[in-house]
Amino acid sequence: MYSGKTTVGKQLAKKLNCDFLDTDVLFETQYQTSIPEFFAEHGEAAFRVGERKILEDLQAYPNPVVISTGGGLPCFNNNMELMKKMGTVIYLQASVGAVYSRFETSKIPRPLLAGLSKEEAIQKIESHLAEREPFYKQANITVSAESVRIDSLLQILNPLLPPPAGKTSIH
Repeated sequence: MYSGKTTVGKQLAKKLNCDFLDTDVLFETQYQTSIPEFFAEHGEAAFRVGERKILEDLQAYPNPVVISTGGGLPCFNNNMELMKKMGTVIYLQASVGAVYSRFETSKIPRPLLAGLSKEEAIQKIESHLAEREPFYKQANITVSAESVRIDSLLQILNPLLPPPAGKTSIH
């Protein structure tokens, strides 16, 4: 959340001359509802099953692609294992302070942090990151979300990228 997955993913896809896909957008398109609405109606377990289906379907995507995933996707249903089989996985590591700062200035509301005081939001971000960090650390590459540069990332990626049919996931 607020690590810059979409921004970095789009820039990386452009530099790699490949497609960019966002699993959250694909989910909302496929299920014809917003993720918060789906959560409210069906619950998190059903959401995670749908997310896994989106990821599985992407294995057959015909073009080279950079995929931005929802922040929780790598943490459930052995998704990180599947992501690594599909291509190179990049973890954009953001500090609690950076996440909170981006939350404060964002025009996109996040239900997870809605209605919380600053202290409560920071505590929620800390606990959320602590829970997810063991999964994120399994990524092939970890880069600072606060100082990521596309050209530097390309230099790191170059020897790791498979032939053009490979996929890159950013979470």
